[in-house]
Amino acid sequence: MLPRLGLVAWARRLKRDIAVLAIALRDPQTPLVARLLAALVVAYALSPIDLIPDFIPVLGLLDDLILVPAGLWLVLRLMPDEVLARARDQVDDARPRKRNWIAGAVIVCLWLALAIWAGRHLLLLLRG
Repeated sequence: MLPRLGLVAWARRLKRDIAVLAIALRDPQTPLVARLLAALVVAYALSPIDLIPDFIPVLGLLDDLILVPAGLWLVLRLMPDEVLARARDQVDDARPRKRNWIAGAVIVCLWLALAIWAGRHLLLLLRG
């Protein structure tokens, strides 16, 4: 039972860190590289579409277990301490919100646009 509690705490910390990054990337003191990487990590973590679909055994879940924490770790190292402190304070003071369906729809539209673009280029390559 004890390891399960550790995983639950780890998952809650990841969820909180994603919220911290979402706030920190809007801070004007955030460096451009950290801002871009934070945007990618937050978008990937919130996206309903994964690079490797979850139905693929083992690999489907590994991307969530490796990519998101690794991205968080990297971005948190690139962020200035004062930016992270302000973002953490805002997350701690914020009240729970409903899910943002508009943000989800935008992410799905971006994935669809990327898939259409890639499919078009693939068809052009295949037609030769």
